[in-house]
Amino acid sequence: MGKGKLAKFAEMAANPLVVECPMAAVMQDEFPLRGRWHEDFFRNANPIVLELGCGRGEYTVGLGRQMPDANFIGVDIKGARMWTGAKEALQSGMRNVGFLRTNIEFIQRFFAPGEVSEIWLTFSDPQMKKVTKRLTSTYFLERYRQFLVDGGRIHLKTDSNFLFTYTEEMLRANGIEPEYLTRNLYGPSAATASLTASSIQTYYESMWRARGIDIKYLCFRLPQGRTLVEPDIEIPLDEYRSYSREKRSSQEKHV
Repeated sequence: MGKGKLAKFAEMAANPLVVECPMAAVMQDEFPLRGRWHEDFFRNANPIVLELGCGRGEYTVGLGRQMPDANFIGVDIKGARMWTGAKEALQSGMRNVGFLRTNIEFIQRFFAPGEVSEIWLTFSDPQMKKVTKRLTSTYFLERYRQFLVDGGRIHLKTDSNFLFTYTEEMLRANGIEPEYLTRNLYGPSAATASLTASSIQTYYESMWRARGIDIKYLCFRLPQGRTLVEPDIEIPLDEYRSYSREKRSSQEKHV
């Protein structure tokens, strides 16, 4: 491991906006902030919003700047990437932004029922080979239900036609009407309802747009109670590889 990465990890460990919880710790003990994020971390009662798979944290920080009356937590396992957003938030004196470094597969262990108001999924790996790895699959939606308020919003912003179509079909199979849906977020027909989604662009998003790839966006409310089912439909695979997607789809070691 290079000295630069080691230095980043040291900064992450000392950053008060970062909570690091490796898998071993998650499986052994109850997470101390579960049910206490408002009181012990943010020290306010404002709504909590998660960005799952936050990468460099650009979106988490951007949302925090736009909405000072809400709290935002970026979640990812890649500490070297997350370092960028965590450092920016700390240097900017932001008090409504935090970062949680852990595996998203165990996200339900970190938050109590009703503790989270919304979830953002920004450019998630489409995971075209395995349904249970898709962050909009019923496998993950059942986990989100364990801590999301009843009817809490889930936002999906993606370059992947596969993931967008899959999510659209999943909603249809479960009788969930999207609040907003567009296959071209930056197109002339995009409504003002998508303003928050279009007002923040990540580094890779700008490169995808430069390649002529349309950015898709949808928002829906996740109800409690009803049994969720997977869509029974064949979806065409993406015909291209997004930046770094080969690495994100592999079984590489997370550091």
